[in-house]
Amino acid sequence: MLVTPAFAQAAGGGAGGAFASFVPLILIFAIMYFLLIRPQQKKAKEHKAMVEALRRGDQVITQGGVIGKVTKVKDENEVEVEIATGVKVRVMRQTIAQVVSKTEPAAAND
Repeated sequence: MLVTPAFAQAAGGGAGGAFASFVPLILIFAIMYFLLIRPQQKKAKEHKAMVEALRRGDQVITQGGVIGKVTKVKDENEVEVEIATGVKVRVMRQTIAQVVSKTEPAAAND
């Protein structure tokens, strides 16, 4: 005999074993998606909405930790922030980390 019974038994198995070996990998990817990727996308969407809603008078904190008041919204990428009396700094909108106090829009004069 050239083939022993042990080798003959190991040769069986079929396609069921190949799919079963990918199930843990698929589960790991699903867990990573729901615990890491999805919350990060939600946070990025919220930050984008916050940055787009900036207006004059909002008190903000930049990513560098500087606290100031928005004095002018220059264009879609830039705002002017007053960090002290008479000291104004131009910052990119994406560097605004948090809005501390939001101003209410001015009432329309009827």
